[in-house]
Amino acid sequence: MASPVVTPCVKVCVVDGESGLCLGCYRTLAEVAGWARFSDDERAALMSQLSSRKSRIRPEKLGLF
Repeated sequence: MASPVVTPCVKVCVVDGESGLCLGCYRTLAEVAGWARFSDDERAALMSQLSSRKSRIRPEKLGLF
């Protein structure tokens, strides 16, 4: 049995037009689309970057959810 894919998804799938990042998980559309094909190491590396991406989104947009 395959283990589940770890994901930062919080079920808020809205992409900010200015930053190109999802307002829920801070991934780009390309990252969301390719997530299942990434290796565990690629996903882990990307997940370590996500929290720092929050600053690329205007705070008032983050308050919407």
